[in-house]
Amino acid sequence: MLAAWYKNFGTAEDVLETGEFTVPKLGKGEVKIRIYSSGVNPSDTKKRAGSNPDILDDGPIIPHSDGAGKIVDVSDEKLRHRIGEKVWVYESQHNRSLGTAAEFVCLPSHNAIRLPDRVSYDTGAMLGIPAMTAHRCVFNSEDIKDRYVLITGGAGRVGHYCIQWAKKAGAIVIATSSNNEGRQECKKAGADIILGHPSETFKEEILDLTKGQKIEKIIDGDFGKNINYLLNVIKPNSSICTYASMTKKTPVIPFYQMMNLNVQMKMVFVYDMPNKAKESAILDITKALKEDKLLNRLHENYNLEDISQAHQKIENSKTSYGAVIVNP
Repeated sequence: MLAAWYKNFGTAEDVLETGEFTVPKLGKGEVKIRIYSSGVNPSDTKKRAGSNPDILDDGPIIPHSDGAGKIVDVSDEKLRHRIGEKVWVYESQHNRSLGTAAEFVCLPSHNAIRLPDRVSYDTGAMLGIPAMTAHRCVFNSEDIKDRYVLITGGAGRVGHYCIQWAKKAGAIVIATSSNNEGRQECKKAGADIILGHPSETFKEEILDLTKGQKIEKIIDGDFGKNINYLLNVIKPNSSICTYASMTKKTPVIPFYQMMNLNVQMKMVFVYDMPNKAKESAILDITKALKEDKLLNRLHENYNLEDISQAHQKIENSKTSYGAVIVNP
């Protein structure tokens, strides 16, 4: 089969190879999927760069956890009814060597979720990491109906879904973005109020807009950079949920300020979310797709031979909105 892989850690152009690779074999309880779209996420590029130093111990890595395609074979008779299903997949390369940057992947049946017929393979490949992370961020705490929810980086891949899930939950959403294009993306997703990213004037801006009310839930995409600003606007006994800290990878936290506010600090790592949270996200994603009520954004498609360019696009500091998809 045609595939992309790496045998060493390094830059995309130096270590990613493409060519013929052995077709994977079905394991017990697995389905074999012909992949048509493979989603590239920051965790994929970080792994390739060496963030998980043990993953090459068992041989080459075919990258990417997200993807979409059609089930072409199954491991046993109980799964035969699934042959021909159009599916989106998640966790394809989590604790596994062979991900979706290939013509075929074999996965446990529960990792292949039926994709509505009218939904494209490209859309299916966008869902796993971003939409499920966002769902967990929104629904891992108390009811947010009619409450202020602040979402930093609302135009980003995860933040954009966070806005949509929060609006579906009935929240009043305040989103932040760094530029006019990003503000438009937040508006399309449904944000009620859009501000610049947290800064020295952030508290004044927030309290002016909310008529003095502090925020009851914050979802943050750059924890180390933003935490001090966020603590100035959060209501006591409320929660901060974060899924990244890109600017400061080892942030220092103002412990006593957080303790005095009784802040509930919640981290989200999509791969190891509780199974019930994954199941809940999948149900809501499926419902939203069937009802055509989930806004999914495509930034750019790449042929498999150009996978290094797709990785570079994810790593590029220049902002881009929407998913980066490789088509095997």
